Amino acid sequence: MQCANMLLRKIARSSVLPFAAQHGMKKDLFPLSRTLSLSLCLKQDKSCEPSEKLDLDEWKKVMKSSLQEEVSETVSEPKELSGLAAARETFEMWKLAGKAVPENISEEQLKTFMECPSKSAKKKYLRYLHLKELHKKNDKRKMDEKKERRLEAQDQASNTDETKKSPFVCLWSSTMDKAYNWRAAQSMIFGQPLVFDMSYEKEMSLREVTNTVRQIVMSESCNRRSVDPFHIHFCNFKDGSLYHREFIKNYKEAWGKLLITVTDQCYTEIFPKDKLIYLTADSPKVMKTFDHDKIYIVGSMVDKSIKTGVSLARAKRLGLETAALPLEKYLLWSSGAKNLTLDQMMHILLTLKDTADWKKALEFVPKRKYCGFVNKPVKELKKTLDLITTLKLGKRREEVEKQFAKKH
Repeated sequence: MQCANMLLRKIARSSVLPFAAQHGMKKDLFPLSRTLSLSLCLKQDKSCEPSEKLDLDEWKKVMKSSLQEEVSETVSEPKELSGLAAARETFEMWKLAGKAVPENISEEQLKTFMECPSKSAKKKYLRYLHLKELHKKNDKRKMDEKKERRLEAQDQASNTDETKKSPFVCLWSSTMDKAYNWRAAQSMIFGQPLVFDMSYEKEMSLREVTNTVRQIVMSESCNRRSVDPFHIHFCNFKDGSLYHREFIKNYKEAWGKLLITVTDQCYTEIFPKDKLIYLTADSPKVMKTFDHDKIYIVGSMVDKSIKTGVSLARAKRLGLETAALPLEKYLLWSSGAKNLTLDQMMHILLTLKDTADWKKALEFVPKRKYCGFVNKPVKELKKTLDLITTLKLGKRREEVEKQFAKKH
């Protein structure tokens, strides 16, 4: 009997179970193999003694163990797939419920969502993905708008180029350029000098030097188009410096054709000291009128951090006279520093040179820095101040008058 059981066991393992594993019929084929083996056993039992019995319990254990091994090797479903499916179902349910979730989610993000320890953590993670998706959409929208504006600007530029190509406009522009160049050439012989001090390279960063050169380029263009231009001098200018490289970037081939004087010498070596006036906002002396016999110096510096006293200290070391624009005398200053850009200084000096009108010249000061012009004379302002102090301040009247006298 035992020999028959061993033989049947080998036959089942070698033929029936591999065949079922290949054709996906393990569970269905198992009863068939069991019936075949039992029928063989019954046939053999007929020849055996009637006292012998089949050991069915042992047979069940053997067949169950072999079946579990085969099923565990081939049919086991990974737990990750079931977890991801559950996480995706949760994500879709929250999306249908109208919660703050992204429109699309990747497999990696879904795994991270599945690994969140709590429900609140899952909600926060999906909200983070939702905000990230919104930022991407907003950036894309801005880029598209920027692209549209650039295309519109190119269309406008092409239209202006077409108008510039007309013969009348070309003739007019060439004629005006010749006139401007003629005035600039005359100013190099007969014009009043205006000095740009180019010795502040070490005081600035690369970005500040770039802004300084850009403002000087606008100043030179404004000066060339004026009725009576200055003779511009770039003093303390060194070849190969940051100033030099930025000027070449802006002017390119026209740098060598500019009608200005460029020198590495200091202005004290070229002009007499008694004629030099250094314009700086830190000067205690206020400029009252424009002097056509003086030579004004402007520091070529853009100071983002508002370093006070740098140009004033340089002027004092050289023993030069200094002056500041009378901004508080003519303007009701509201906020901001009293430092102006180089192109604004050029506009103001050219207007003073042509008209000697401070009110007209100071119109080039940015309007965000002052509330308006001082219309009343100083005596009338003093009377109103006296009236205010007597009504409100009382005993402090004399102190306020002294402060007002110092300012005006």
